[in-house]
Amino acid sequence: MIKIKALSKPTDKNNIVLIIDSKGFKKSDVLSTDQNTAVKQAIKDEKKNIFFNDGTTHTLVIFSESNVTWKVAETLRKNGAKVCAILNENKKESVNIFAEDVKASLAMAEGIALSNYQFLKHKADKKKLSNSLSEINLINSKISKKEIADLNIIIHAMHITRDLVNEPFSHLNAVQLSDEFKKIGKDAGFTVDVWNEAKIEAQKMGGLLSVNKGSKVPPTFNIMEYKPKNAINKKPYVLVGKGVVYDTGGLSLKPTPMSMDYMKCDMAGSAVVAGTLYAVAKAELPIHVIGLVPATDNWIGENSYAPGDVITMYSGATVEVLNTDAEGRLILADALHYAKKLNPELVCDFATLTGAAVRAIGPYATAVLGNASDEIKQDIFDSSYAVFERLVEFPLWDEYADELKSEVADFTNLGKGEGGQISAAKFLEKFVDYPWMHFDIAGPAFNHATDAYKPKGGTGVGVRLMFDFLSKKASK
Repeated sequence: MIKIKALSKPTDKNNIVLIIDSKGFKKSDVLSTDQNTAVKQAIKDEKKNIFFNDGTTHTLVIFSESNVTWKVAETLRKNGAKVCAILNENKKESVNIFAEDVKASLAMAEGIALSNYQFLKHKADKKKLSNSLSEINLINSKISKKEIADLNIIIHAMHITRDLVNEPFSHLNAVQLSDEFKKIGKDAGFTVDVWNEAKIEAQKMGGLLSVNKGSKVPPTFNIMEYKPKNAINKKPYVLVGKGVVYDTGGLSLKPTPMSMDYMKCDMAGSAVVAGTLYAVAKAELPIHVIGLVPATDNWIGENSYAPGDVITMYSGATVEVLNTDAEGRLILADALHYAKKLNPELVCDFATLTGAAVRAIGPYATAVLGNASDEIKQDIFDSSYAVFERLVEFPLWDEYADELKSEVADFTNLGKGEGGQISAAKFLEKFVDYPWMHFDIAGPAFNHATDAYKPKGGTGVGVRLMFDFLSKKASK
C-alpha cells in the first residue's frame, strides 16, 4: 500500500513534481538555472507541463492556476495519473511534490495514489508485476496531520472497495462477502452483525429470499455499525448497498459478452458501504453511521423464481415479478424497509441498478433521485464536485409509479424501458418513509478501460463522495 507523508524537505531530489502558477513566474529554487529558463519558454509556448529527465533525476513541472477550484483539482488528479505511469515505468519508489497551495498538493497526491492501484491477487508473478512506487512525499509545511491522515485513509478505503468489486464470484459469494465485511470491521473499528438464511426467513425478507431461490449459496443480511461515544447525530446516517455478488439475470437470462461476463461487479453498491464505513471509522469521525447490505447471487436453478411469480416483501407488500433481472430493487427494498426501524437522519442507497442509467448519462456520472431536503441535496452535490464524482438528478414523477401497476399484486417490479432508472427508483420509494437518496452507479462503478486515475475494473465510485459528505457533517 502506498504511503503519503508531509515533509519539510525532501529525502532526495531525484523524483520531483513541481506545481506552479505560470502567471508571474520568475524562478523556482527546486529547479536549475537551465530548467528555470526552459520553464519560462514553456509558459510562453502555452504548454501544460514540461518534463526533465537526465537519466537519474525526473522532474515534472505542472502549470496550474493558483485558485484550486474543483475543476483545477480534477486536472491535477489526472496529471497525477500521468506522473504515476512515468514513475513506475522508470521503477521509481518515491516522489516529492512541491506546491505552494495545500489543495494542489493533496489533489496531485490523490491522483498519483489512486492511479497506483493494482489488483494482482490471482497473478502468479505478483512481485514482478507490482508497481515500484510506494511513497509520496508532500513538501509543504502548511499541510496538517489530519489532512495527511484522511488522505491515507481514503486511499486505503478505495483500495478495499476496488478489491471487493474486482474479486470474482468464484472467490466472493454472499457468505464470503460477509466474512470480508467482518475483517474490514475488525480492522477499522465498526461492528458487523450477519443474519444467516434462517434469520432472514424468520424475518420474512421475501425480496432477498426470492432472488436467492435458484442459488446453492445461502443469502446474508449484513448490518454494519459505527457508533462512537462522541457522535454528534442523534439519528444515524444509514447507507444501503446492493450486494448481488453475481447476476446471471435469473430466468430472464442476461446476454453476453459485455454483460454477464462483468456481473461480478453487481455488488459494487455493497462495496461502497463497506469502504465508506472503513473510512469513517478509521478517521474516527464523531458521527453515527449504519450500513445495510442484503447479499446473494441471482442464479438459475430448479427452484429459481420466475417471471409471473408473486412474492411477498419484508414490508408485507406483494410484487408481481415481470423480470427476474430486475432483482436488485427487490433485495434493496427489504433493506430499505428495515431501515425504518433505525429512525434515520438520512438513508443513501448505492446500487448498480439499471442499464437505463448508463444509457441516459453513460459512465461519466451517477444517476441520483430522492426525497431529501434541498439543503441535503446541495450538500451532497457540493461533495460530488469536491471529489469529482458527478451526479445527475432525475425526477420522481408519479407517472413513473403508474408504470408499476399490477392486476394481480400490489405492484410489479418493472416499468417501461424508457426512463427505467426512474421507475426503478419509484419502486424503491414505496419502501421508504424517511429522507432518502438513491444513487444508481451502474455507469461509473466499473470501467472497461483505464480512465486516468480510475482503473480498469472496479473504480470505488461513491466512497470519496460519502466520506467528504459525512466528514463535513461531522465537522458541524
